[in-house]
Amino acid sequence: MENIKKLILEAVPEAVIEDKTPLTVTVEPDKLHHLAKTLRYNAEFPFDYLAMLTGMDWGEKLGVIYLLSSSKDLSVELAVKTGTADREKPLLYSVTDLWETAHYNEREVFAMLGVRFINNPDMRRFFLNSDWVGFPLRKDYDPNPVINTLNLESKDIIDIAPRITEAPNGELKEDTVEIFEKDDYIINIGPQHPSTHGVMHFRVALDGEIVKKIDVHSGYIHRGIEKLSEKLTYPQILHFTDRLDYLSANINRHGLCMCVEKAAGIEISERAQYIRTIMDELNRIDSHLVAWGTMCMDLGATTAFIYGMREREDILKIFEKTTGGRLIINYNVVGGVMFDIHPDFQKDVKAFIPVMRKALKEYHNLFTGNVIAVGRMKNIGILSRDAAISYAVTGPAGRASGFSCDLRKHKPYALYGKVQFKEVIREKGDAFARYLNRLDEIEESLKIIEQLIDNIPEGEFQAKTKAIIKLPEGQYYQRVEAGRGEFGVYIESRGDKTPYRLKFRSPSMAAVSVMPLICKNEKISDFIGIGGSMDYVIPDIDR
Repeated sequence: MENIKKLILEAVPEAVIEDKTPLTVTVEPDKLHHLAKTLRYNAEFPFDYLAMLTGMDWGEKLGVIYLLSSSKDLSVELAVKTGTADREKPLLYSVTDLWETAHYNEREVFAMLGVRFINNPDMRRFFLNSDWVGFPLRKDYDPNPVINTLNLESKDIIDIAPRITEAPNGELKEDTVEIFEKDDYIINIGPQHPSTHGVMHFRVALDGEIVKKIDVHSGYIHRGIEKLSEKLTYPQILHFTDRLDYLSANINRHGLCMCVEKAAGIEISERAQYIRTIMDELNRIDSHLVAWGTMCMDLGATTAFIYGMREREDILKIFEKTTGGRLIINYNVVGGVMFDIHPDFQKDVKAFIPVMRKALKEYHNLFTGNVIAVGRMKNIGILSRDAAISYAVTGPAGRASGFSCDLRKHKPYALYGKVQFKEVIREKGDAFARYLNRLDEIEESLKIIEQLIDNIPEGEFQAKTKAIIKLPEGQYYQRVEAGRGEFGVYIESRGDKTPYRLKFRSPSMAAVSVMPLICKNEKISDFIGIGGSMDYVIPDIDR
């Protein structure tokens, strides 16, 4: 990191560097873009991956934290912080020209904290209506006036985007830009659930049957999880993670538990680590089965969906025996797991492995080789490696574009550093590569489970923790590999039993953000199939 520190100080000599994990740099707002550009295009070690963008209200300042990493080595992390003391008209510089994933993330920060970004081409609120009163994640937010805005005349869809641009002489100019051209033919896909994989609204401009442009609208089920968490203790927050990406519920919760445990210095027993890792991989298979089945059904194969649900049911039965739950299993807790495994757990898991392997062959025979299916997936919805990195698309979708981004390999946690498995990577970047990646990852998950299931050690399944958990003052990050890619947790603690700020990084938000790019110039009939190949889960976005 010494070379990185030197690079930072050469770019911004007055930058304040804190030697902690991750390395944290604080700069003034007018220096932020220059430093970000220097880091992004550093030839030796480019920080080309913006892992998380978190809006903050520090009281004296409103600001943003950028968690940066590199496609060369995802284990390297750098946090860059900036903020403005102007709470009336807070302005910061956009980084949308450096990382495409910043577009929706900056709009989220504007909606929730009121910070506008100079040179962001679209400063409409993301998640909230344009006439929403106040900024929910500010500490002084008053929710009462909101009641008056919830009426039938409320216009939640606007096709004119406000923006602030900076001229070469430094003068700021406010204007608006039309999202669509005057004569565009626009159709609505969503927000009803079928085929959009959740309550998501795409406004699509068509040229005949060809997709010309897509405008994404989210926020129909926004539940304010991050705001609610500010008033709850850490054990009380755990159940929220299960309800984000509910198909990766156990993995999400594992990530939050690890973040709290790391901050509190809680040691996890080896038995709990084995159980957590096995459960995570069962959850991953469960998630990929739903992804495979729903994508096939999106393309017209109802039988494939039924096949996928058949094997998934075996996993849900295993979950149910040990945890009492099926979809939302509420199993990981701070310090380990809530219950010890059921006496039949190892026997049932070992019985499931050959069943799943046999089913994978059936899946390929049923759908993978189907001429019509292949024609609707191959060379459709192509995402390049550079675009996957810039849009922060991870998981099977990112790896299908040649982006090596499996955190189980790059930043091992639990027992992933002790097992052998292959990171499944393809180069084509089309819907077919994403389809194949999930099926291949199921096989790799089976291999991981095989290496662990007979070796679960005796011991405690849960560490003793204090009734009230208070984290030391500081900032804490945890990243895990969920079913759809990188799930991130950021906690800022002021030493209390509740977090000062809690932020969840959604892999599905990145997957949706890239839809306008990969669907452009494709046929409208392929739109749903491309969306199925990205496998986003909308509640994961609508936090």
